[in-house]
Amino acid sequence: MPLLSSFAIEAHRAMYGQLSEADRTTAENVIVEPGAMRGTDVEVGRHVPPTWQTIPRFLARLDAVYGRVPGSDDLLIKSACAHQRLAWVHPFVDGNGRAARLQTHCALWPISLGLWSANRGLARRRDEYYARLAEADESRRGDLDGRGNLSEEGLRRWVAFFLELCRDQVTFMAGLFELQGMKRRIEALIVFRSSQDKGYRSEAVLPLFHLFAAGPLTRSEFQQMTGLGERVARKLLSHLLKSGLVITDTPLGAVRFALPLDGLQFLLPDLYPEAAGRGDS
Repeated sequence: MPLLSSFAIEAHRAMYGQLSEADRTTAENVIVEPGAMRGTDVEVGRHVPPTWQTIPRFLARLDAVYGRVPGSDDLLIKSACAHQRLAWVHPFVDGNGRAARLQTHCALWPISLGLWSANRGLARRRDEYYARLAEADESRRGDLDGRGNLSEEGLRRWVAFFLELCRDQVTFMAGLFELQGMKRRIEALIVFRSSQDKGYRSEAVLPLFHLFAAGPLTRSEFQQMTGLGERVARKLLSHLLKSGLVITDTPLGAVRFALPLDGLQFLLPDLYPEAAGRGDS
């Protein structure tokens, strides 16, 4: 497993590497270098992160403590702790929160496989997210509050919040991928699109649902499942490929179910509300 800190560094490099220098310039007129550690000391609200010279040592400690995870339960807990610790270290001039969230998404990939993301929950409980992180940043409150410099009770509350949030996201996504519910949503999408575009037909619903529930089909199998004539079925499949509802790796290869951005409001409602008004995929 790659080091957790490397996830954050690569995430920061990927985010800022796509921006122009003007877009990487902060309000203090500091140019953010993609993936580069800060070279000055900073204050973030009431929080004073470690000095910039000590950042490599703190990241090395993060990897040593949280980077080896034997099971899924430990992975969740250690990912939560690593998220808090990276935010506390504040290694970059800007973009620390986004880097921490991408680090967490990558760290949880072995158990999520991209089917759910803690970041969706963090975005929807933003105020509580920041409040729990702030509690975990507080100094130890006496001899019964852990043995380190920071509050163990605050860290426990943050981890409990994070685990609850992950459970909620798994439950939410499990509901979205329930078979009969997805079949109804595929049908609703095709009915809606066929009312605006004659290239869509109701006969696409059954093979599309089969792709979702059972996996890839050859092109001839997909066309046969529509019950249409060969020419019409081939034209329908071509239209679905162009729309992004169906994808393939090669010009004549098997086809798979896909989730184009402009179909999410039907297929995965409430997952990405910002996509509802967009027409691109």
